[in-house]
Amino acid sequence: MLAVKTARKIILANPGSPEAKTLSALVIALEAERDFPLSQLYTLTYPHFELALEILREWRLDQYYSSKGRLLDVSMHATELGSQAG
Repeated sequence: MLAVKTARKIILANPGSPEAKTLSALVIALEAERDFPLSQLYTLTYPHFELALEILREWRLDQYYSSKGRLLDVSMHATELGSQAG
């Protein structure tokens, strides 16, 4: 399964989890071409860290436009929910 699809499932399953928040922030930073603090990746469990690295690989290849779009939508929604809760 593609990393972006896996990340989308993680974010949808529990948008408030630390993993989902970090992955969402990474996706938003990538899409907006903004800086992302790499230290946030080190807060992830090793499997989620590996997933983040795979997202970076896929994003760089830029071959997954529709999957990236769906993941970005989910990430934006999760970020909005987090802002409202906090």
